Amino acid sequence: MDFRVIRVPGRGAEDVVVAADGAVFTGTEDGVIHRVDPASGRAEAVADTGGRPLGIELLPGGRLLVCDARRGLLSVDPSDGTVDTLAGDMLFCNNAAVATDGTVYFSDSSTVHPIDRWKAEMVEQTRTGRLLRRTPDGAVTVLRDGLSFANGVALASDESFVAVAESAARTVARHWLADGRDDFLVEDLPGYPDNIARGSDGLIWVSIASPKDALVERLQRGPMWIRRGVTRIPDPMQPAPKRTIRAQAYDNEGKLIHDVSVDSPDFHMVTGVREHDGRLWLGSLHEPAIAVLTVPGRQRQ
Repeated sequence: MDFRVIRVPGRGAEDVVVAADGAVFTGTEDGVIHRVDPASGRAEAVADTGGRPLGIELLPGGRLLVCDARRGLLSVDPSDGTVDTLAGDMLFCNNAAVATDGTVYFSDSSTVHPIDRWKAEMVEQTRTGRLLRRTPDGAVTVLRDGLSFANGVALASDESFVAVAESAARTVARHWLADGRDDFLVEDLPGYPDNIARGSDGLIWVSIASPKDALVERLQRGPMWIRRGVTRIPDPMQPAPKRTIRAQAYDNEGKLIHDVSVDSPDFHMVTGVREHDGRLWLGSLHEPAIAVLTVPGRQRQ
């Protein structure tokens, strides 16, 4: 399997999106949005959000939709670096999906813990995550709350439902847009999901940031005072993500279509995934890089 790591000038290239011209965009922990040329690997800074960009999507007219964990839902123009706020008043804006009519569905991971305390949210399971909707007129409403570390967001290929990953619960929840019904696209994932995205193949791709961890699972079931105590010990002593590279793809019925794993010493903790034209682009919360591989069994167009 071909696997290529492309370095970017900043740590934590958490998510990726591919523009119509093939350019790949990502954001790093220093607030910078980068445009990456997939042929040469050259990365160019095009904007600075002044916060911590996470999920990134395409908007009409060449603009980018950026979920900034510190600043909220942003619109970014990569041609001149302009940054506009679309929605604020949230603690941990994480990921989004854009409908054909311009409606934006996005996640707020927690109302208790900000991004710097994401491990605490994983262990404590405050279930304060939310799925929100912003209509083209700017109105913002909560579609679903009580989510366990709300994370990646994706729309069905026919836009009948919006899916949202629950990182701490290892599920992809589903909210049906016609009747407001809630159920699950996938339960009991083999690891902790982060960003999700609908690919050009129509499938919903799910990044698996780390495999299921027996210690984390036990802690989540323990008394809250123990869970809170664990998150206050020094970081090196806390449960840490394993060095794995994995992503899965599901159809609209929740059937597993692809399960992709790669062994590489140069990349780990996949938190962003984007299938485009038979290639799978990956981001990472920790790496100063993005990665790309060919989807097994598929030929590029």
